[in-house]
Amino acid sequence: MRTLLVDHHADLARAMRLALGDGGFVVDVVGTLELASSAFSCASYEILLLELALPDGDGLGWLRQLRTHGHSVPAVIMSSLNDLDKRIAIFNGGADDFLLKPISTDELIARMRAILRRATQMTDLRLVFGNLDFDPVARQVFVDGHPMMIARRELCILEHLLNRAGRIVPRAQLEDHLYSFNDDVSANALEVGIYRLRGHLTRSGATPRIKTIRGIGYILELTDASSA
Repeated sequence: MRTLLVDHHADLARAMRLALGDGGFVVDVVGTLELASSAFSCASYEILLLELALPDGDGLGWLRQLRTHGHSVPAVIMSSLNDLDKRIAIFNGGADDFLLKPISTDELIARMRAILRRATQMTDLRLVFGNLDFDPVARQVFVDGHPMMIARRELCILEHLLNRAGRIVPRAQLEDHLYSFNDDVSANALEVGIYRLRGHLTRSGATPRIKTIRGIGYILELTDASSA
């Protein structure tokens, strides 16, 4: 889930990016509204984390402009200001949630997942396909009830394919949701990740398989069509 974090406190933003990465989020970090606008012009985001007081303006005013221009991306406002009138203005300005600094990253991740569930109308947290069961909160994968241990990057690939199981996922879309601007990514990084994930699925006896649609992308499908 690609996230834009707009916060000019470099150390805090770095710590949040690492914590969110462990939670399965791909995070782009910018420190100004100008850079945030540039990020929005070249990437699509599933959630926005926005500080109020930024070097080049007011985060809430910028969010209002986003809403005016039709951007519906869920937004969480972060601030050290604990004023009732300000909080009301934040929600009236288009925010989906508000967190008071200092922020607990565990609470932030829980709130982000709740917002995303509402946005996608998802009621069941777990993703189940064939004999594979993925718990996105605990970041654990099970095959026939047995845990399958895979690296974080392959886990992110699997989560994205599971969310679209049975449908073709274009390569560009997959890359866009897996890698942030801060990642040092090689030209064949996605192919390497897919190769490794296929190996894990085969060795674990998982019924889902990743099929390459040449020139387009990938699809997660079941080896036994009758069990779909």
